[in-house]
Amino acid sequence: MSDATEPWLIVGLGNPGPEYAANRHNVGFMVADLLAERIGGKFKRAQKAQAQVVEGRMGPPGPENRRVILAKPMSYMNLSGGPVTTLRDFYKVPTDHVVAIHDELDIDYGTLRLKLGGGDNGHNGLKSMTKAMGADYHRIRFGIGRPPGRMQVADFVLKDFSSTERKELGYFVDRAADSVECLLAEGLERAQSAYNS
Repeated sequence: MSDATEPWLIVGLGNPGPEYAANRHNVGFMVADLLAERIGGKFKRAQKAQAQVVEGRMGPPGPENRRVILAKPMSYMNLSGGPVTTLRDFYKVPTDHVVAIHDELDIDYGTLRLKLGGGDNGHNGLKSMTKAMGADYHRIRFGIGRPPGRMQVADFVLKDFSSTERKELGYFVDRAADSVECLLAEGLERAQSAYNS
């Protein structure tokens, strides 16, 4: 069992490059960017891994204050496992202190679900992470809903959020960032009861 002094590795999943920045598949990057802003840090290229990182502390002063490494893998989604595992090993983070923030097709837009472990549900970023380090990490699943009509899943996740979705996107990204802070400060059960809907 890991203790309160051990660091957390918070990973926003997405694809690098400006052409992907506003895609549904990049919502993990959006949440990571907001968390970096909250802790007053700027992403820099990691020396040891193909990723951008910010190091800092999250949470109120006192026992709930946690050392965190925020990361955005720069390897493309389906190869996320390599950079994440390298960072986990470099910073000596227990696997149950790794949190992946990712888009989720099977829940409604803006809905959050937090969990520890489980399958990858066809998500290539999770598939790569699980293959590299096992499944015992936390997930913050950010609902993007299913593609409309006959649109292919790959096309849907690599499209930008619609204009209607964008009206609420800031609120939902903010809520996802709040859920990360709650998970670290108060534990999974409290965060689930507050944010799972």
